[in-house]
Amino acid sequence: MKKLFALMALALLMACGSNPNEDPTDLTSKFKGTWNINEKVQHNDDGSITYTGVTWGGLVATVKEHNLPVDWTGYESIVFELAEPTKVMTQIVVSDKLSMMSKAGVTTVKCNFDGQDVSQVSEVALQLAEASTINVKRVYLTKAEELKYSTPIWDGECVFGNWMGGFVIPPSSFNDAVEGDKLEFIYTTDQSNPAITYWQFRTIYNGTDTTLEGNSDELNDWGCATVGKASSDYRIKLTATDVANLREKGLFVNGYFITVTQCNLLQ
Repeated sequence: MKKLFALMALALLMACGSNPNEDPTDLTSKFKGTWNINEKVQHNDDGSITYTGVTWGGLVATVKEHNLPVDWTGYESIVFELAEPTKVMTQIVVSDKLSMMSKAGVTTVKCNFDGQDVSQVSEVALQLAEASTINVKRVYLTKAEELKYSTPIWDGECVFGNWMGGFVIPPSSFNDAVEGDKLEFIYTTDQSNPAITYWQFRTIYNGTDTTLEGNSDELNDWGCATVGKASSDYRIKLTATDVANLREKGLFVNGYFITVTQCNLLQ
């Protein structure tokens, strides 16, 4: 009788499509569809995907399990590795809640969602700002790192508006920062004007026009990071260069229709 139950359980798992050897962080094979009927998806023998997209179409993956949204709370980001540099700006959209745009010329496109609510994810899409063809080598999730300390280094209420506002965090706030620490911005997106359809951050070493290195692969052609409409937390992992410059110059932050209320140093 026990053997019968075991066989029935195994059959049920197989029927549900479960594969015990499948890597849950590798999502490449799930990208099978598009948002526009004029787009093409080709899965190659080496496991890569050739995607020919139209302007703001979408290479789409349904990530539901047993027809239910998945919980990605334990993950930090989704990453697209490309075979060659992009020719146009790209954007990742996660369940129409989070989005992240990357400039042209990159071979890695990433959307950070640590700190965001990703407990109910159904779909992910990669969009192109213009018609183009890209070759996706791999799409995968990165696991969240354990953070032990959170130190507030700025608080208030800075309303960015149309690049009108901004604030400075002095060099002394970064005395204890080391490579690998993260800057965390707590904010709300201004949704009072329906004509505003995107929200952005620009983070530079104070007194310069140089953006931080830590989120360089998430910036558009103008050095800005685009965040999702429903987002409320944006994090930048600091490089050694970031730490050195921030200790010397401090940080200037402004953006587009976002209200920041706090900045923390996560260690």
